[in-house]
Amino acid sequence: MTLSPQWLEQLRSRITLSTLIGRTVKVQKAGREYKACCPFHNEKTPSFTINDEKGFYHCFGCGAHGDAISWMTEQRGLGFMDAVKDLAAEAQMDVPAPDPRAAQRQEVRATLHDVMAAAQDWFVTQFNGVEGAHARDYLKNRGISEKTIREFGFGFAPDSRGRLKEALFVHGLDQLIEAGLLIKVDDKEPYDRFRGRLMIPIRDPRGRVIAFGGRILGDGEPKYLNSPDTPLFDKGRTLYNLDKASPASRQTGRVLVVEGYMDAIALAQAGFADVVAPLGTALTEHQIERIWKMVESPILCFDGDSAGQKAAMRAALRALPILRPAHSLNFVSLPAGQDPDDLIRSEGAHAFATLIAKPQMLDDKIWQVEYDAEPLNTPESKAGLKKRLADHVGDIADQDIARHYRQAFDDRYQAAFFTKKDNRSEARSFQNSNRKFSSKFVSYQPTEDTRSFLIEGYDLQIAKGILGGLIRHPGQISGHFEELSAMKLADSQLQALLGELINAAMSKETLDMHGLLTILEKTDCYNVAKGLLRADALNFTFNRKLPDDAPSLLIERAHRDLAEAIKVVTARPGLEAALAEATRRVQDDLTEESYAEQQRLRKAKQLFHERLVELTQIDDTV
Repeated sequence: MTLSPQWLEQLRSRITLSTLIGRTVKVQKAGREYKACCPFHNEKTPSFTINDEKGFYHCFGCGAHGDAISWMTEQRGLGFMDAVKDLAAEAQMDVPAPDPRAAQRQEVRATLHDVMAAAQDWFVTQFNGVEGAHARDYLKNRGISEKTIREFGFGFAPDSRGRLKEALFVHGLDQLIEAGLLIKVDDKEPYDRFRGRLMIPIRDPRGRVIAFGGRILGDGEPKYLNSPDTPLFDKGRTLYNLDKASPASRQTGRVLVVEGYMDAIALAQAGFADVVAPLGTALTEHQIERIWKMVESPILCFDGDSAGQKAAMRAALRALPILRPAHSLNFVSLPAGQDPDDLIRSEGAHAFATLIAKPQMLDDKIWQVEYDAEPLNTPESKAGLKKRLADHVGDIADQDIARHYRQAFDDRYQAAFFTKKDNRSEARSFQNSNRKFSSKFVSYQPTEDTRSFLIEGYDLQIAKGILGGLIRHPGQISGHFEELSAMKLADSQLQALLGELINAAMSKETLDMHGLLTILEKTDCYNVAKGLLRADALNFTFNRKLPDDAPSLLIERAHRDLAEAIKVVTARPGLEAALAEATRRVQDDLTEESYAEQQRLRKAKQLFHERLVELTQIDDTV
């Protein structure tokens, strides 16, 4: 099929862009243009403009720019030809005819779409009828709401070998067989594929039903049954819920991948709309590539049982040969024996949100699985681990990425088996760093609530405070390059922001906050940075907004406290290691010397907590 530039221009001219966008985004008239809050990034003040005369939209916040066709592909997630066909239908234009063979294939697909739409309507009717009571009770017991039932189009297939065939007989047996709705074996009479099952429609990116998944409601196998591959449906290339997840992911910048339909539906109902699922098989290379078109690092949330973890590892290994710069997979480990649906029903959506906030990186996942694969208590087993890791690196086609993986695995291997950490040396290193600011450790008794918070999770809070402080005082970044470069944050978004701050400071000799934010606007970290500046809980002296005429002593104090916070965070691992070693020595051989060393390090650790509490106190005095 050839679409000439003239034909495409005519198509664009017939579409009123503000009307098209206004179907999913609230737009308002602004002079000769329209304005809206940008659908491509989160914002509260409209910076997204639509110009009907020129036929384009533009966001002055994130730089999104395009026309009617790009709106359909970028925001709706459609392929180019699907976008053109939808717009042509709206504009009452005929799409240029393809070659005869392609036209014939398209005619078959169009007919099968009619068949699948009719089947979906019939299944929904049965679900809402007398025979569907069992299916309705099943969903009610699983906590699926009426709204979710309607949105996802649940249906029911009666336990009969011929009811669907009779109901859709007008479409012809050949079409019903080709659509995967009937089974034809040799010369026997065709019969219904789905019988006695809760029916879940599988849709393409345009929202059209192309296949079904059926869950059995009584005894029998298989538990889930999918449509076979058809001219409409390729199981290895299709992702369940892609039609809803694609636009949702543009708002969140995230895609969650779960194992099955019900997990995806439960997460969507709980507010995680950016979720997809493969269809009864391990995640394929084609499906990974499709997700990468949406986000660079999707999060895999497979079940906590052995089968779920094996599926996660299979996905990790399938990704290795096709890795490319900036594209990877992240993982979360669910509690043993639980899937996402179980976790949300037992502990609520916040428990799942906490998990996905700190995903595991791909290299960490592979190392963990291989390290735990067998006891590493002999030289041969340790060498076996090294060989398995080397084999995985050999599967990576991109040589730059392969070198980084090889280095990462070598570092872990050396640390696990060959590096003898001198914890007393680390303790001395801590003491030396402590001498530089020991006068700052004043006596302060925090409340029990504050003390508990610091012990359980002050690292993330301090990290956010430091990043916010660096954004407000970017001139301080260059003075702490070495320490900041060594910081490794569990939160991938914060780690990415830290990298952008270092890069910006290295590229500019002088940098103020507004200049830094201008640089960050061109990255994926801008919203995270703005969020840190707005965070009311970050009550550090260096994270507060100072007036333009603030006394120099206040600014100096902010810079001084920021430097100290960085030192505290980077020195803490050495102290923790030394304390752990001292505690071990006390347990192995309790002596007056070992006990005194343990108590000294415990007191030093308490001083860290007390100083961190002091840094968070609201105190505007100098």
